[in-house]
Amino acid sequence: MGKTVGGAVWLNAERLSPFDYWQFWRNTEDADVGRFLRLFTDFSIGEIVALEVLQGSLINEAKIALADACTTLLHGREEAEKAKAAAEAVFSAGGAHGSNEGLPTFYVSQQDIDAGFSLAAAFERAELVASRSEARRLIQSGGLRLNGEVLSDPNGLISANAFGEDGTARLSAGKKRHVLLHLTPKQ
Repeated sequence: MGKTVGGAVWLNAERLSPFDYWQFWRNTEDADVGRFLRLFTDFSIGEIVALEVLQGSLINEAKIALADACTTLLHGREEAEKAKAAAEAVFSAGGAHGSNEGLPTFYVSQQDIDAGFSLAAAFERAELVASRSEARRLIQSGGLRLNGEVLSDPNGLISANAFGEDGTARLSAGKKRHVLLHLTPKQ
């Protein structure tokens, strides 16, 4: 279930957002879905059997049911629905420009941006990487994106232009980890 802090499944929403918790369950290995449905949900045996026999792309329905049930159990129905809607917006066709509602949010001040806030620092602040050096390595290998665009300059800065009208920029690590960086005004 995760042997390192980075792979831990925290129950506290401050340690792991409801979105990331939902995503954890949604990304379950196909072979584990039935077992996890039995262990971590209150579904009837009939419901579990019906879900675990799904094959191919249909197994995703079982994974979504697992994610919904587990997130509802821990965070409540409303948070589970927000997490599911956010995932659908992020991962649907055109998701790079879709809704950001429900994504984990981290903050950066206008003063930081004006002083020259590095992309590596932004990814570290958003907890998508453990360190700035890790961020620079991932940028060099094409593993990090800003607003859907692959980053290439490991020493690049994030500018005020990266933030949309709502004051947010989407940071992505790989295909499955997304957060919002929210720009706060000068104080």
